[in-house]
Amino acid sequence: MLLYAENVLRAEPWAVQEGHPAKKLAQLALMVAAFGITYGAVMGSFGGVLGERFWQVVFSAVKVPFLLLGTFALSLPSFFVANTLFGLRSDFSQSLRALLATQAGLTIILASFAPFTVVWYASSSNYQGAILFNTLMFGCASLAAQWLLRRFYEPLIERNPRHRALLRAWLVIYAFVGIQMAWVLRPFIGNPAAPTQFFRQDAWGNAYVRLAHILWTFLGG
Repeated sequence: MLLYAENVLRAEPWAVQEGHPAKKLAQLALMVAAFGITYGAVMGSFGGVLGERFWQVVFSAVKVPFLLLGTFALSLPSFFVANTLFGLRSDFSQSLRALLATQAGLTIILASFAPFTVVWYASSSNYQGAILFNTLMFGCASLAAQWLLRRFYEPLIERNPRHRALLRAWLVIYAFVGIQMAWVLRPFIGNPAAPTQFFRQDAWGNAYVRLAHILWTFLGG
């Protein structure tokens, strides 16, 4: 697993080219699950890991990989249609492996941030601050993963420049779905003033409006 992770972080051709396509996708998905569970468990440990909060650790460990793989799966149909419309359907298999390899890289990077999250939790008991800090960790991991995405997509873009436009479309689709997906799957961080739950009772709503409200409240607005 660690050798595979190193190859992904180095953007080695192994991650998207060598081996049976189905086996390659399974290996990459397994990395997303393993490293997602690692960060999810740490993310859910706000407020301690004993008693009722233990279940929040378990829930978050399950939900982080589900968030990443679920967002990926929900974004694929429209991306497949876009590839077909642009006449790039023959390259879709390689595009799929490149995107999933990037997803694996993002999750590995996110897991590497887990010690920072532990330090933050030990330094602050502010619930809104914990939410914003984890949002920052996801944002930093996503930005770092863009370098991997460009490396994995270079052969495709060299083959046909239209892949560059589709890559930008993928980023928009994935971000839009991912933010709303995270909102539906909350809580990832247990609220000290509320019982531990797998889902919030008011799960549906607009994630973008709520995130702006949290930021405004945290800054003293």
